[in-house]
Amino acid sequence: MKQFKIVVEKHPDVYVAYPLGLKGVVVGQGDSYEAALDDVKSAIKFHIETFGPNELDFDPSIVEAFIAEARVSV
Repeated sequence: MKQFKIVVEKHPDVYVAYPLGLKGVVVGQGDSYEAALDDVKSAIKFHIETFGPNELDFDPSIVEAFIAEARVSV
């Protein structure tokens, strides 16, 4: 069993979740935080079952993730 850090974003009409440190596209979504988290866990498991654990380019060096806002003049 591997531990993944998951980002869950709340959009106006859906929650979107994706793992940090995985290269490639593994995304889940749902009508709630829990549904999106369950969906992305299922997507990670499907990816591993389909392509094998060696196909995961996993970067375990991510210790924490932060969300920040920055104002940039353009």
